[in-house]
Amino acid sequence: MSDIRREPASFQPPLTSRERFLRTMHYQQVDYISHLEFGYWDELKEDWLRQGHLPASMRQPDGSIPDYLVEMYFGVEQFAGVGAHIGTLPLRPIEIIEETATTRTYRDGLGVLSQVQIQGSHTIPHFLEFPIRDRATWQAFRDEFLDIDNPARVLPEHALAQMEQLSRTSTHTVSIWYGSFIGWVRDWTGFQNLAYLSVDDPDLVEEMVAHLAQMTLRLLPPVLERCQVDVGSGWEDICFNSGPLLSPRFFAERIMPHVAQVVKMLRQHGVDIIYTDCDGNILKLIPQWLAIGQNAVFPLEVNPGNDPVQLKREYGRDLLIRGGFNKFALHAGREGVLRELKRIEPAVLAGGFAPGVDHRCPGEVPWDTYCYYIWEKCHMLGWPEDIIKAFPAFAHWQP
Repeated sequence: MSDIRREPASFQPPLTSRERFLRTMHYQQVDYISHLEFGYWDELKEDWLRQGHLPASMRQPDGSIPDYLVEMYFGVEQFAGVGAHIGTLPLRPIEIIEETATTRTYRDGLGVLSQVQIQGSHTIPHFLEFPIRDRATWQAFRDEFLDIDNPARVLPEHALAQMEQLSRTSTHTVSIWYGSFIGWVRDWTGFQNLAYLSVDDPDLVEEMVAHLAQMTLRLLPPVLERCQVDVGSGWEDICFNSGPLLSPRFFAERIMPHVAQVVKMLRQHGVDIIYTDCDGNILKLIPQWLAIGQNAVFPLEVNPGNDPVQLKREYGRDLLIRGGFNKFALHAGREGVLRELKRIEPAVLAGGFAPGVDHRCPGEVPWDTYCYYIWEKCHMLGWPEDIIKAFPAFAHWQP
């Protein structure tokens, strides 16, 4: 097993993390490539804290251990964010329907009826009922939760001024949240029901997508006109291991024309790094995203078939990547970590690629293995060893 070592470029004064990310994504010279990650499973954070690897002070009054505190413990660079009140509001109170020794059945603030396990590891809820089933229930949902003219969506002047100041002075990359166009619809209708609706009533599905796009087109410009924004970030999660939930043709004809309007707006305001957070196999959607100017992918899960090395060969500089390190390599010890880093290294060093675990770091990853991953990854990215050694997590760890 041989370590990865790459000398940092001479770049004085050192770049801020914001400058570093922008230059990384624009294929410009950097001192070292951006060091970014995507959080951790709650079970893993609890294990590491119980084992004494994380300081007890990370636990918040509500019992949580925020991802960003663990990331910063490993020297991970952070983003700053600005945005508007897009999405659903207001929410109803959560209603507990039934609770047993092992499960809790409840209706959430949007009317989704779910059952969750309350013992052992946290799992994805078992969804029992969704609020949108047809045009009538969509219209009721829209009027209650998605009224674009709701006065609560108007940002007060002091909030806009604070975001403007943050965006112009932050040393962190500044992103703006542009929401979701079909992922949210999936949450409100359910996977299976959405698939049926796309065939039985495609006009209704497109109407929901169009409404979300119009909300974004109306509410984001006041923020974009005043703020200096680097990245547009959205969310979908509408792919399985075999491909997208809906047919590529449906995306092309019914969804992308509306997303394209939002992407155009972002680019008109100088935002030229625009990504969608989408899990699963996204290969059939990448060409459609690129065609409308949505040029970045995140977290690029490798196991479903998204190989960052191959994608860089295929799309070159047109495709930007954040993520792309196969999380399952973390369960293969130091050898597996090094093997995966060396596999993606040529694509990373070519630019436009900030590597990180391709979703939240999963459970049961040994502390030593993760420390080794961060150590070797940062060397690959060209970070000076004295900076890496100063990460708080490495105070009592030896490579």
